[in-house]
Amino acid sequence: MSKVVVLHSAQGLRPGVEGWAARLRESGHEVWAPDLFAGRSFAKLEEGIAHRDEVGVPELMRRLEAELAELPADLVYAGFSMGAASAGYYAATRTGCRGAILIGGVTPLAEFGVEAWPETVPAQVHFSAEDPHVDRAGVERFEHALDAARARLEIHVYPGSEHLFADPDSPGFDPVSAELMLARVLEFLQRCN
Repeated sequence: MSKVVVLHSAQGLRPGVEGWAARLRESGHEVWAPDLFAGRSFAKLEEGIAHRDEVGVPELMRRLEAELAELPADLVYAGFSMGAASAGYYAATRTGCRGAILIGGVTPLAEFGVEAWPETVPAQVHFSAEDPHVDRAGVERFEHALDAARARLEIHVYPGSEHLFADPDSPGFDPVSAELMLARVLEFLQRCN
């Protein structure tokens, strides 16, 4: 059993993300899904990004740090889109981390002030092949950083162009890719114990 914190996208903690967290729980993992938007969620990604920018990244990080202070140290950090950036940052910087699952993006480590990825923290990355929101050069930089650290990295690319393909609330939901991703995540979590 792993302990997992699931970080939502800029669209907020929507039922699809809560449902994904529930599926991890059903598989025997202990899971938390903090709501950094205090109950607000957005049907369109652009609206969520505007809200994120209005609240401000420093405030969102403060909220997340307050949530993380109440959780155990030996977490696997999982995040969707905006949440992927935060998940990777905390996986790289918090003592005791067991792994990182980044969905729909990667952490721009250098921009976040992360000098090196910890060798002991494996990572798994998931995104659609033609996703316009995923910076492929950023994925390559992330891959190089983990190679340099000799950390285990899995990159899984799915067909299509949908950003939140694994979120049932998204119009681009792809149930086949979502189930494959979940199976891969569950295998990864077994190895993070």
